[in-house]
This record gives sequence, C-alpha cells and structure tokens, in this order.
Amino acid sequence: MTTEKTFRQRAAPTHRIITSGRVYRVPTESVAQGESPRSAGIDREHVRMLANSGEGTLPPILVHSSTMAVIDGFHRLEAARLNRSPVIDVEYFDGSLQEAFLLAVETNVRHGLPLSLQDRKAAARKILSAFPEWSDRAIARRVGLDHKTVGALRNRQPKEAAATGSRIGLDGRSRPLDASEGRLRAQEIIAQNPQASLREVARSAGISVETARDVRTRMQQGDIPRGGKQGGPNTALRPPSQVEVVSALKSLKKDPAVRYSAGGRALVRWLESRLLNTEDAERFLQIPAHQVATVAAMAREVAAQWTEIAHQLENRRDTPR
Repeated sequence: MTTEKTFRQRAAPTHRIITSGRVYRVPTESVAQGESPRSAGIDREHVRMLANSGEGTLPPILVHSSTMAVIDGFHRLEAARLNRSPVIDVEYFDGSLQEAFLLAVETNVRHGLPLSLQDRKAAARKILSAFPEWSDRAIARRVGLDHKTVGALRNRQPKEAAATGSRIGLDGRSRPLDASEGRLRAQEIIAQNPQASLREVARSAGISVETARDVRTRMQQGDIPRGGKQGGPNTALRPPSQVEVVSALKSLKKDPAVRYSAGGRALVRWLESRLLNTEDAERFLQIPAHQVATVAAMAREVAAQWTEIAHQLENRRDTPR
C-alpha cells in the first residue's frame, strides 16, 4: 500500500507520474467509470464521433489497477460500449486515488476533449486541499491555469487548509513564505563570496533570483534586508569590505582567462588604480563643507554606474550559473 510520504514524493510538482506502458486487452464491462474531472459528464456527441472512428484507431484507456476505474478515456470507454465491443485496450496505473486524480487532470489538460475553465478551477481547488504546500505555479502547470488564478483560489480556501510556512515550486525546492531568513542567508553568502552569481546565491539561500538581487543592491547601499528585523546598527547590511574587494581582485588576477589576455590585464590595472583605500576615504572627508553635497552627489552617481555595470554583467547569457 502506498504510504502518504511515498505518495507525496511520487506526486511532487516536478515529477510526472509514470504508468507501466504495457497495453492489455480486458473485458469492457470489467472497467468502471470512476471519478471524472468533468462536471458536465459524458459528451454523447463526442462518444458517437469516437465510435464511428473505426475499431483499433483509438489509443488505450488508462485504468487504476486496484479499482479498475477509468483515469483517462471515459469517452473511449463509452464508445466501446456503444459499439458493443467485448474487449478494450487498457494501460494500467498502480498508485493511490489522489495520484490517479492528478493523472486524470494532467492527461485531460494535455489532449483529448479539453477541460472547461470551471473544471480546471475545481481540480485546482481539490489539489490545493490535498497539497497546500505546492506553489501556485506548480499547481497551475498541472491544471492548465494561470498561477494568479490559482493564487486567487488559494485565498478563498479555509485558512487552516491554506496555512503552510513554505511552498514547493516547479523546481521541487521548498521555499519559505517569509523570506527574511533567506535574505539573511543570502547576505552571508554574498559577504563570503562577492563574485557569486545571483542564481548561485538564490539557490543556496532558498530565495528567488530577484530577491537575491535586492539583497545585493541593499548591501551595496548599506540598507537592511527587506522583510528582516532591524535590531540595531549591527543588523544593517553593509557593502563588501576593502579586504573582500582586494581578495576578489587577487582571484581575478589569478584567472588564466584574464591573465593571458591583453584586455584582461588592462582591466585589472584599471581596477587597481580605482580601488578606494582608507586614506582615500579620509581625503574625501576633508573637503570644504560647501562642497560636501557636490562630492556626495558625484559619489552616488559613480555608485549608480557601477550598479548598472553589475546588473548587466549578472544578466549576460554567458555568465556562469
């Protein structure tokens, strides 16, 4: 018997439930109708069309092995009965009833007589009740809806049914709904490895790429992470220290792709001449009071230009992920 844990592993949002692939000929009357995701029931006109298509031209129906209930092929079964066919081609599925329902929805969304919008919403509500930890996008992919529609359906669910502390996405990863802890992890990762790509930071911290980008930008600006708790000056996000920048530059100089190219060496020399040290910072603080606003504005403009360069670099298609 399939346990709940095993079922949830097999029916994870990223996994497709696999059938045996073997086709059997079984007595038509031994197959039951089962639970259909179609609220309108059987479309008799569609049944007649299938019945007139000719014997042997229709694919096998999909049947739940333990109950002999149809998962996919309700109209094909009725067409066989209309033609008084003694046998029908069957492919078996060995799994739980919940898995069978998921498979019924998936197969009917992908091919055959399309499910109505009402039926797809009903299927989404049923999956939300069974798997509240699945993300809106993961459920939307299964039922053929927009993720915003699934989100609206989730908001109408009973609070106790919809309340989970995390969501499992299309990639199979579980992410917390409150991203403050993930933001703090991202801060630590960026501080330890300033050269890490946004995708690497996001994957390691369990947050989205856009959240990782926001954390990095706030670190460069000296802000606290959005959604984090401000507990004093030590909780503020700070830009990488001078030691970290020097370390990153050393790593850059050791890279053969940089060392053995004229452009790479020129870039390293350019960066070395523009690194700010403690003495440079002190010189800025000694400017006349009436020029403070001007120099501060210049510093912000230069910082904005560097931020734009960083953004373009991180979005290069050939950037290592």
